[in-house]
Amino acid sequence: MKKMMLSVAVATASVVISQNALAETWRMALGDAQGGTQYAMGQKFAELINEKTDGQVRVDLFPNGQLGDEQSTVNDAGMGLLDLSVLAINNITPFSPTVGVLTLPYVITGSEDAKVLTQGEIGEQLKENTIRDAGVRILSWAYSGCRVLSNSRKPVASPADLRGLTIRVPRNEIMIASYQEWGVNPLPMAWSETFTALQQGVVDGQDNPYITINAMRFYEVQDYITDICYVFSLEPLIMSESKFQSLSSDMQEIVLEAGREATAYSYDYLLDSEESIKQALVEEHGMQIIQPVDDEREWIERASSIWPRFYDSIGGEERLQEALSVLGRDLN
Repeated sequence: MKKMMLSVAVATASVVISQNALAETWRMALGDAQGGTQYAMGQKFAELINEKTDGQVRVDLFPNGQLGDEQSTVNDAGMGLLDLSVLAINNITPFSPTVGVLTLPYVITGSEDAKVLTQGEIGEQLKENTIRDAGVRILSWAYSGCRVLSNSRKPVASPADLRGLTIRVPRNEIMIASYQEWGVNPLPMAWSETFTALQQGVVDGQDNPYITINAMRFYEVQDYITDICYVFSLEPLIMSESKFQSLSSDMQEIVLEAGREATAYSYDYLLDSEESIKQALVEEHGMQIIQPVDDEREWIERASSIWPRFYDSIGGEERLQEALSVLGRDLN
């Protein structure tokens, strides 16, 4: 009897060892710290993959730029050196410029606009373009909200109030041009360097969504927020296309399904959490939120004047018109 029980135990252990041997681990890079929308969406995707594969695939998350800055992770994924990355959309635009239509100032003016464009035909076209241009596939979208402006020196309500301030921006031509139209020369800087630069006074301010300001603890080094919405922060989850193509057709469908579900989760996460985070930034961390003058009119008029400069890179004027038409607006 003891021999039989031992044989059963050995057989069971062998099955477990065999299953573990078959298990696979994927690495996911994230630019932001734990606590933001990048991490929330990435964690949801990881949970879904684990569940849908019965534990045969595990996704390990590496937040806060542990696997490199966001643009370098696009390169690594494109070369098949990294499985997955979640990054700000402006950091994929240099590799696939047509995605820039989603980063033109004041094209997306809120969460509903972002949902319509990313989850519709335009979003599908941009996914195909990133495969062609960068060797990566967009699986999911994290929705982080409007990029509001924060600074440590004074309340800012109009573009004129920016004079004398040094503002950090990503290395993105569209975002740089927007600030130049507002009358300042921003300082392009890697995301990983931003908190230290704010802390040391190298720059006075930066722009990011409320959720990111909270997750990155910018309230420790920033006092004022200007409630503009010149760019809506989208953070795609990308997968190495060579990795995707190496998967079985069934596994590919699991990955795509998990991506769709993680996108829906991220949208709801933004709607459920943004207002409470804004309140906490004011009441718990002492930040002051300033409303832009005249319903943001001057901000909008000056920044949107740069659109024609980027028609060629986004695929032509008609690409912007198509996006605006989907949103019920017109280029003129």
